[in-house]
Amino acid sequence: MMTSRRLAAFVLALFLSCTFSTALAQEKADLDAISKIRYEGFRNSKIMELATGLMDQIGPRLTGSPNMRKANDWTRAKLEELGMSNSHLEPWSPFGVGWSNEYTSVNMISPDHAPLLAYAKAWTPGTNGPVKAQVIRVIIRGPQDVAKYKGKLAGKILLIGDDADVKMSTTPLAERYDDKKLAEEANYEIPGDRNDARFREFVQRARMQRELNKFIDSEKPVAMIDHSRGAINGGTVFVQQGGSYKQGLTAATPQLTMATEHWDRIARILAAKKEVELEINVKNNFYDDAMTQNNTIAEIPGTDKKDEVVMLGAHLDSWHTGTGATDNGAGTIVMMEAMRILKAVGVKPRRTIRIGLWSGEEEGLLGSQWYVAQHFGSRPESKDPERKGDPTVLRRDTGPMTVKPDQAKVSAYFNVDNGSGKIRGIYMQENAQVEPIFAAWMKPFHDLGMDTLTMRNTGGTDHLSFDAAGIPGFQFIQDPLEYDTRTHHSNMDVYDRLQPEDLKQAAVIVASFVYMAAQRDQMFPRKPIEKELPPPPPPEEEAAPAPAAATPAAAPVANPPAKPPLN
Repeated sequence: MMTSRRLAAFVLALFLSCTFSTALAQEKADLDAISKIRYEGFRNSKIMELATGLMDQIGPRLTGSPNMRKANDWTRAKLEELGMSNSHLEPWSPFGVGWSNEYTSVNMISPDHAPLLAYAKAWTPGTNGPVKAQVIRVIIRGPQDVAKYKGKLAGKILLIGDDADVKMSTTPLAERYDDKKLAEEANYEIPGDRNDARFREFVQRARMQRELNKFIDSEKPVAMIDHSRGAINGGTVFVQQGGSYKQGLTAATPQLTMATEHWDRIARILAAKKEVELEINVKNNFYDDAMTQNNTIAEIPGTDKKDEVVMLGAHLDSWHTGTGATDNGAGTIVMMEAMRILKAVGVKPRRTIRIGLWSGEEEGLLGSQWYVAQHFGSRPESKDPERKGDPTVLRRDTGPMTVKPDQAKVSAYFNVDNGSGKIRGIYMQENAQVEPIFAAWMKPFHDLGMDTLTMRNTGGTDHLSFDAAGIPGFQFIQDPLEYDTRTHHSNMDVYDRLQPEDLKQAAVIVASFVYMAAQRDQMFPRKPIEKELPPPPPPEEEAAPAPAAATPAAAPVANPPAKPPLN
């Protein structure tokens, strides 16, 4: 016999189930529009033509570089050519110093002759022509290690960092989500205070990196070389920055990242007490006209609800060693193709559909933060002198969010930035009210592998800027493929790693979701804006940074994270 408590629980469960079913029935997918979108996206796709124009003909797009300017101009013109309205560049500032690499050559000339695979780090100088010098091994894990190298580094090439640990791969370097992993992705993780702790650790490590750069620069070595992260990547080189993009904080010593296997060979020779001499020739360029950068914006005008907006976007910038194909040329061309599809099928959306292609994402979501701050809402300026001039949309420790009138007119923002993999679902960013909406919209795409919803937050990209200002912002779940293992911030982030069929699938789904969002009678439901955090302690009150772990990715001289964990 059922107890009263069990009966109450059963009734509640039945009520919730009926409520969800009713909501699901009320939220309908526009099958006629979806059929047209699918036909256009799969039969007449132009997505790889867009990929050729962006990745092959322009190439890497480091914010502040000439190629970034070319990419802004190209996307603006291309969106106009595809029939978009109000296609324009929207400036933001301040950024800092521009930088690009023209060429890098590294060769061993003793005890053997061998070409070596290495890349210059962003915002570090070149060598002013070819230079030859002896190599010495340097391991600095913390302030306690600095003194023993003082006065010993001038004129040397520094092989810097802990030993690498190269292993044979025993797992695939590329994968798709199976049912088990999708089920794990759907499970919500209860948030803790790890994110705030990680942010403070990031700040401490960044300060330590700047102090280390000051010491190295003062010793006047010829160059410093660390090794790529990862133990099983077989010649893939992951490269980011060696100095800051901010004026007055760029590094003064040439810095390079070398393929782990080549770095290891030099380290072993030195460990055998043999001398190593290298010849290095690096040409890097700095640009003083990069203080103002641009986002690319374009629209499909709405009809009866034209003052309301549905947005889609991706970051246009990239790092410099590949051509920014999977990070995030893939997201850029998916969003451009989604707009092209909608225009080609002749939709007349009720709300205006607006695309934003952001610069400065790799340096901390700068472009999307500035766009949100200019249009929708912002927090007070940071009092940290090292963060002066930075946007504060994501900095909950600077004070409360102040929203602007246009914030209420944006129904939703959709983002793609997880590589070239097909879309498998969507992160709901802890917004339970959108579940019946997305569940209904996903049903026509179950045959394409999209059937997963998760309440999880996912971070590290531009939907966070909108989410922070109280605008429903969403990132899609994508098959990982080889994004983390091979292409993310590496020399292998190139056109050949793109998966055309996956990109077509993603563009069709994005176009459909954006269109249905534009057609809804109601705006998207919203969750509360996160409350501000207490400000962090001043630098002098923080604990000294602990010695870095003995791994390439954690070593203080290795590639620092491109983007901090964000609140």
